[in-house]
Amino acid sequence: MILSMTAFARRETHSALGSLSWELRTVNHRYLEISPRLPEDLRGLEMRVREQIQKRIRRGKVDATLRWTPPVAGENGALAVNEALLNDLARLAAQVGFRVEAQAPLSALDFLKWPGVLQSPSVDLEQLHEAALALLRDALRELVDSRAREGEKLAALLRERLDAIEATVAEVRARVPALLADYRSRLEERLGELRDKVDPARLEQEIVLFATRIDVAEELDRLDTHVGEVRRILGSDEAVGRRLDFMMQELNREANTLGSKSADAQTTQAAVTLKVLIEQMREQVQNIE
Repeated sequence: MILSMTAFARRETHSALGSLSWELRTVNHRYLEISPRLPEDLRGLEMRVREQIQKRIRRGKVDATLRWTPPVAGENGALAVNEALLNDLARLAAQVGFRVEAQAPLSALDFLKWPGVLQSPSVDLEQLHEAALALLRDALRELVDSRAREGEKLAALLRERLDAIEATVAEVRARVPALLADYRSRLEERLGELRDKVDPARLEQEIVLFATRIDVAEELDRLDTHVGEVRRILGSDEAVGRRLDFMMQELNREANTLGSKSADAQTTQAAVTLKVLIEQMREQVQNIE
């Protein structure tokens, strides 16, 4: 299965433990790079988070952000207030108010917004950790599904271009005999009246030399072989991005050699077409795991 390295997933849950949400973003990268961002109270989860991600993702840069909003409720659902902190804030606000003229007095809402004034009930950290990891697994499933859908589209684009490469190679292969016949015709025409003075063996030797210079059978065979290998790789269940990138280099090398041996405008154009198709494939391959 072909997987794209570009994807996004978000999952959240609300319970007595508070609100938890995961955001996962992946982009292309040469290796697997995981960047977890966790709340201070959940820093101890980092190793387990990395292990979970490594089980599902094999290549790409992964940004994993966990957000946690603790529950804010006292007994019977009433809001709990840190009385000591509230008293300290009120006392300090009064002191500042005497010293700073035109100081706007703090409202009750301002006091409530102060960090720590509204107290959270105690939370079982082990339960919170397990809930965060369970939610991460859900988010990873969503992420992998997204990467798979994108990967199917990338694989389809690559196969379309492989079809075009095979068609171009077949056209060049079919044209080689015509090139030799055309060269023989032009060579005989140039000799003209000197035909009787030219050794037929020498004429055949020139044609053989020309045929050797424009012989692209090896390059065409290799292009066909490489196309077949790319198709095989696309059907693999492993991470194939690096192997595909290597195959793009090999395809490009053969296209360059074909262009350097070109004996006519059509073959030159075919080589250019191949290089364009291969470059389009290379750009898509950069996003494959």
